[in-house]
Amino acid sequence: MEITVGIADLRLSQGPDDSLVTYALGSCIAVLIHAPVPKLAGLLHYMLPSSSVSPEKARSVPAMFADTGIPALIARMNRRGVHKSDLMVKVAGGAQLYDDGGMFDIGRRNYAAVRELFDAEGIKIVNADVGGSLSRTVRIWAATGRVTVHSQGKQREL
Repeated sequence: MEITVGIADLRLSQGPDDSLVTYALGSCIAVLIHAPVPKLAGLLHYMLPSSSVSPEKARSVPAMFADTGIPALIARMNRRGVHKSDLMVKVAGGAQLYDDGGMFDIGRRNYAAVRELFDAEGIKIVNADVGGSLSRTVRIWAATGRVTVHSQGKQREL
């Protein structure tokens, strides 16, 4: 079954035929986590690097921000019996779709945030497809941890 993960959302799945998918990643980041045992996948689609811009929003929608969404995703995996040392992490997104002269550069800041947060947790990001100027759709399969990235009519494994 395909489970769609929206913007500022996170989902887990252990279904043997399940995949988690998020569409049209621009400057947002998708964090795709797999635990081989118990074949559990998680996907977080966050919009902004820091909840400091809206602490109230972070309390109601933690998946909107890297600094609240990533800990929430790790905690949910942990509640399912997965230790952080067992996590396989991949990241996609962080594009700059519009030329703003680098004034905001949310995509780059989003990617910097995910790297800093996982470094602080001692968790390695095993692969990433970030930056550029194209949107991406990403999918992770719960049973295998296989991740695909689809962009501009082409698909590749991550």
